[in-house]
Amino acid sequence: MAQKKSPKIRSKKDGKPTADSKNGLKSDGGAAAAAGAAAAGGVGPKTTMFTWFVVLALLGVWSSVAVVYFDVVDYDSVIGKLMAYDRDGDGDFDMEDAKVLLGLKDPVTFEVGGRPAEEHDRAPPADTQDPDRDRPADTQDPGRVRPDDTQDPGRDRPADTQDPDRDRPADTQDPDRDRPADTQDPAVRPQPPLVEDFVPDDPREDSGHPYEDEVETIDTTGVLVEEVMAEETMESRSDQKVKEKTKKSKPKLLNKLDKTIKVEIDAAEKLRKKGKVEEALKSFEALVQRFPQSPRARYGKAQAEDDVAEKQRSNDLLQRAINSYREASELPSATPDLIRVTLKRRAERQQFLGRNRGALLTLERLVEVFPEDLGLKNDLGVAHLLIGDNKGAKRVYEEVLAVAPGDGFAMVHYGFILKSENQIAESIPYLKGGLESGAPGTDDGRFYFHLGDALQRVGDDSAYHWYELGHQRGHFASVWQRSLYNVDGLQAQPWWTPQETGYTDLVKALERGWKAIREEVLAVLDLKTGLFMPEEENLRERGEWGQYTLWQQGRKAGDACRSVPKTCSLLERFPEATNCKRGQIKFSVMQPGTHVWPHTGPTNCRLRMHLGLVVPEEGCRIRCTNQTRAWEEGKVLIFDDSFEHEVWQEAASYRLILIVDVWHPALSAHQRQTLSPI
Repeated sequence: MAQKKSPKIRSKKDGKPTADSKNGLKSDGGAAAAAGAAAAGGVGPKTTMFTWFVVLALLGVWSSVAVVYFDVVDYDSVIGKLMAYDRDGDGDFDMEDAKVLLGLKDPVTFEVGGRPAEEHDRAPPADTQDPDRDRPADTQDPGRVRPDDTQDPGRDRPADTQDPDRDRPADTQDPDRDRPADTQDPAVRPQPPLVEDFVPDDPREDSGHPYEDEVETIDTTGVLVEEVMAEETMESRSDQKVKEKTKKSKPKLLNKLDKTIKVEIDAAEKLRKKGKVEEALKSFEALVQRFPQSPRARYGKAQAEDDVAEKQRSNDLLQRAINSYREASELPSATPDLIRVTLKRRAERQQFLGRNRGALLTLERLVEVFPEDLGLKNDLGVAHLLIGDNKGAKRVYEEVLAVAPGDGFAMVHYGFILKSENQIAESIPYLKGGLESGAPGTDDGRFYFHLGDALQRVGDDSAYHWYELGHQRGHFASVWQRSLYNVDGLQAQPWWTPQETGYTDLVKALERGWKAIREEVLAVLDLKTGLFMPEEENLRERGEWGQYTLWQQGRKAGDACRSVPKTCSLLERFPEATNCKRGQIKFSVMQPGTHVWPHTGPTNCRLRMHLGLVVPEEGCRIRCTNQTRAWEEGKVLIFDDSFEHEVWQEAASYRLILIVDVWHPALSAHQRQTLSPI
């Protein structure tokens, strides 16, 4: 009887080691050995355990691919259903819950309020704020720093306080909408940083809507709310955790077509995230060429164009990106989340280029598609303000506050609008409530400024409390100096002497020629030519105050110099005044009984000279900070109007002066040339 051969593998000294064949049989001896073994022992070929393991593994892989590709299983819904079997209150279905259901473990008992008895002393989890909720500007950071000339003061600036420092790109044609006529700087400003690092889109995720409104933290019913609700149950706690997970989920940007080319989309997106924006653009353009109906590929192309435009500082390329964002959103198979992020970004870039009317239309479409999204409505209100449509903005914020009375962003903007309509007392609770809410977009110097100003006008000394808070938050240089458009490091003092300014030649020329100047302007005043216009900045509590402007933002005001040629000829010798893009040169006439509210100028980049022309002996005075002075005919007063100042005219006749703004002496020639006008 033949003996069975030992299965030992030969060593290297004996030759090549024995190898397994594809079917799991030993190749040592070949087919003859196998046949001999069968004849000897009567046993056929045997498969090894490794072979079966490989077969089962391959079956499992292909089954998983089929399930994912054909969306056979909705994992999120399955997990949601398993939540009903959560017996230990930890928010999911796990092994511990299975033991309870099988009777291997006693169920956890819960106290009133839905908390496990053994966790009675454990503090409930803190509410987490939804990081995905859309918010405007500048957007985006609840603690905004004081605006200056090195940063963007915010995209949500209302029209009549819109940052005049904002660079305007050169005219580039927008095929969609109108755009403001005057644009200054052809350079594109830095693009806002992306919020999150790149994570490839997951075609398997079927999460809920990522843009649910945040849970209201302000009770608007008038009923006191207990910290622990007696009616809270275990199920409600589980539902709350599910909602929190849903809110944190990533937006669904891929449709079925996009899922089939996800690998290629992710590869192009990784190039973009790594800063290889030109390569990314080529990749996305190739994808759009091959798959023109892919919204995600077209959205990626728009983002890449956006990035390249920023890198090359090209407005033309940025306009291409704006058009590509629109094209992506208009594809019929675009997901709701992709429509949202695409149009929102499009509106931001339109506003960046000064196409504020186009941005308004884009946001109007967004609100039509997502009518319940209060964040988008708040953005729409800002868009109305940016085109000077305060009525439209007011209507939008009234709609928001009707649904969410505690919406801080809507409150401060609504209060701002009321104050611009001279509804001073009515504006205070909205401005104050909005600032106290701490909502994103409310920590802005303009709102501290206008709340303090409103309180001053109703005689409330708490105004300086809010000015102090604004100073502590970095919006104001001090409680007294509250200008918003500043250059850091400039010497700051309320009153100046001619020697301190370095403009002694200008001061001497004005004081020597004051009578000729007065003669010219009195002729204009007596003829009632209409050149003196009423003050339009709502700075008067009472009385009459007229102004006749000669230079504005470093340029002559039309043909205003025709009526006062000697005055203009004298001033043209001093570019520190006539080229001051952040100031004015004008005559100011104030009638008896006039009081000008305490106020501050917009910038610390200028000093203001007052030349007395007609000054009554008594009753006219000006206060800057806590120092009060009076004008004299033929003399020049110099002060920094970025500090709080106030004027009284209590004389028996009118007061007439010439106001000449000059550059702050500490500004360099380069700064004077490059600072934007105010």
